[in-house]
Amino acid sequence: LQKILILLQVTLSVVVGKTLMILFPNAMKRYILKMGEKSRMNRNPKFSYENWGPTFFSFKYLQFVLKVKWKRLEDEAYEGQPAPNTPVVTLGGEVSHVLDFMKDNRPLILNFGSCT
Repeated sequence: LQKILILLQVTLSVVVGKTLMILFPNAMKRYILKMGEKSRMNRNPKFSYENWGPTFFSFKYLQFVLKVKWKRLEDEAYEGQPAPNTPVVTLGGEVSHVLDFMKDNRPLILNFGSCT
């Protein structure tokens, strides 16, 4: 049931977003650039709007968002319980899992940062 609700929500969002991009391309470009500012996506001079802006609200975008949101349904963490073994992608593009980085009995420390 949760997956169906997510499918409906994301599909509606993509349909509305794509329609707005067709009807109001300049306004949507400004909106997407504002979103890029929040995520600092547009601070990299080699990564311009033309590289990533048009991909918003595409079919591949829909597939990616669904995959991420559905995967997150499986990642539940509870205090006092083992951490979920969430998939991660290395800088080399290899898919691994968080717990693959544990060494012996040492604690695993995760440090989150920006890619910009």
